[in-house]
Amino acid sequence: MTIQTVVVPDLGGAETVEVIELGLSPGDSVEVEDSLLVLESDKATMDIPSPATGVLTQYLVAEGATVKVGDAIAEIDVAGEAAATDVADAEEVEQVSHQPAADSASESESDSESDSEPEAKPQPSAAQSSAEQMIKVPDIGSDDKVDVIEICVAVGDEVNEGDTLVVLESDKATMDVPSTHSGKVLKIVVAEGDKLGTGDDVALFEVIADVAAVQEPAVKQPAPAPVAATPVSSETGPQKAAAAVSAASQPGAVQSAPGQPAQPATSPAEPRQNNAASDIYAGPAVRLIARELGVELSQVPGSGPRGRILKDDVSNFVKQVMQNKDTPAAAAGGSGIPAIPAIDFSQFGDIEELALSKIQKLTAANMQRNWLNVPHVTQFDDADITELEAFRKGLKAEGEKRGVRVTPVAFLIKAIGAALQANPEFNRSLSVDGGHFIQKHYCHVGMAVDTPRGLVVPVIRDVNEKGIWDISAEISLLAGKARDGKLTPAEMQGGCFTLSSLGAIGGNGFTPIVNAPEVGILGVSKSQIKPVWNGSEFAPRLLLPMALSYDHRAINGGDAGRFMTYLVQLLSDIRYLAL
Repeated sequence: MTIQTVVVPDLGGAETVEVIELGLSPGDSVEVEDSLLVLESDKATMDIPSPATGVLTQYLVAEGATVKVGDAIAEIDVAGEAAATDVADAEEVEQVSHQPAADSASESESDSESDSEPEAKPQPSAAQSSAEQMIKVPDIGSDDKVDVIEICVAVGDEVNEGDTLVVLESDKATMDVPSTHSGKVLKIVVAEGDKLGTGDDVALFEVIADVAAVQEPAVKQPAPAPVAATPVSSETGPQKAAAAVSAASQPGAVQSAPGQPAQPATSPAEPRQNNAASDIYAGPAVRLIARELGVELSQVPGSGPRGRILKDDVSNFVKQVMQNKDTPAAAAGGSGIPAIPAIDFSQFGDIEELALSKIQKLTAANMQRNWLNVPHVTQFDDADITELEAFRKGLKAEGEKRGVRVTPVAFLIKAIGAALQANPEFNRSLSVDGGHFIQKHYCHVGMAVDTPRGLVVPVIRDVNEKGIWDISAEISLLAGKARDGKLTPAEMQGGCFTLSSLGAIGGNGFTPIVNAPEVGILGVSKSQIKPVWNGSEFAPRLLLPMALSYDHRAINGGDAGRFMTYLVQLLSDIRYLAL
C-alpha cells in the first residue's frame, strides 16, 4: 500500500483560502482529476483535483479550515499502477548505485577531465523547445453553457500565464478565463456570442519550455543513493507529484524542471460579480446533488461561509419540503416576489427624505406580511342606519350629563360583537401549522385609530358584555391615549376582529387588509342619503357603505354572506341588539 499525500497547489497569488466543501468520503475511489475538495478565496472558488488514481484514505482538513500553499489536505492510497511505477523507479536507482567499480572509476576520470575544460555555453536550439497547447475553460461551477461576451487577445499576441483570454457571462455574473500557460497565440477557436462550458477549447498556444534545465541536472548531478519505494510525505514531494500528473494529463504539456516550483495545470477563473447578492455560492458536488433531487438552489438558504450552500443545506431543504407537502395551504407563507427597483428621484426634481416613525415601520411590515400571506376576499353591502342615527342623536342630552359622547362607532362595535357570537367562524384563527382552527370564546374588537405617529389599533375587550355607554366611554379613553402615544402593548393585543372606519373622512368604499391572525375586518365609509325603493315609492334613507374583508382559508363565501347580512340587520334595526 502506497499512501500519497495531496497538498494545496499554487493558488495564483492568494495567501490563504478556506475549505468550503469536502466532495468525497473516506473509502471512495478516485480517478485522476476527480475533485477532492473545494477551496474559496475572496475572489473565486477552485476545485482541487486528485493527482492520482486510488482510494481516498482520509481528509487532513475539515470544512471551514483555512489553508495555504503546501498544506497537506488529503491522503490517497495510490492504485497498483502508480505503486508499480514507484517500484520501477526504485529499481532503476538501485541499478545506478550498484555500477561496477571500473565504470565508476572511468566515470570519475571523465568527470575530472570535463571539469578541467571550460564550460560550454548552451546552444539556443538545445536550450529551448516549443510545443502546442490548447487552452480550455476551467471549472465554472456549473454544467450550463455561458456566453462569450469579449475576446481579449488576438492571433500572434504574446500572453503571460494568468492573462485574460476571454470573458464569459452567465445570468448572474461575468468571469474571466485566464491563460494557464505563457506563450504565443496561434489560433482562437471561439468567437463573441459563442456558448462555452467547462473543458471547452478557447485558444491554441505555442508554449516555450526550457529543455536544457531538464537535461542539465541529469549529466552533472551525482547518482543518488539507493532508496526504497516509500510514501511521499514532504511538502515539496506532493507538489511535484501533483504537478507531474496534472501536466501529463494535458497533451503537449512540458514538465517543470527538478527544483523548480510546480505550476498548476489550470488557474481558476475569478468572477467579476455584478451583483454579489444574486450569486449562488455552491460547489460542483452540491450542484450535482441539487440537479439529481430537482432542487432550485436559489431557494436554498446557505449556512456556509459568506452564505455558501452546503450539502446539509440541500438535504435540510428537501426534508422541510417533504415534511410540509401534506400541510394545508393555510400554513404556507412568504412572498418570492421581485423587489421594487431603487430609483433616484432627485433626477426629476427637489426631494426630501423623511424618516418613518417606529409605528409606521411596523405598520408597513405588518400590512405587507398580511397581504402576502392571507388570500383576501372583500364583500360589499350598505346598511340603512336612518333609525340608528336618529336614536343616537336623541342620546345627546343624556351623553352630556354622563360626560360621554356616543358615536356611530359604538353601535358598530356592539353590532360586531353580536355578529361574532352568531357567526363563530369569524371568531377564530388558524393555527401556525395550518392543521386546525383556534376557536375563541371571548369577544374583543380592535378599532383602527389614525394618529400623527401612524396607525394604531387599540382593543376593546368583552364587547358582548358591555352596553353602548360603556363602549362609548372606552372608545373615547383609548382614542385619546392613542393620539397622545400613551397606549400600552397590552391595550393593543388580543383582538378577535377589527373595525376600520373612514366615516369622518369620506369615500364610497375601500378594501381593508385583514389584521392576521384575525380572519376578518370591517371597513366603513361615509354614510350618505340615497333614494331607496320601499315598495311604493323612493324614500330618502341614510345608507352606510360597508366592506367586509376575510381570510378565504378560514372563511367561505357563505359564512361571509351570513355574517354581513346579520350585521346589516342589526344596524338597520338596533332593537335586534337587545335580543
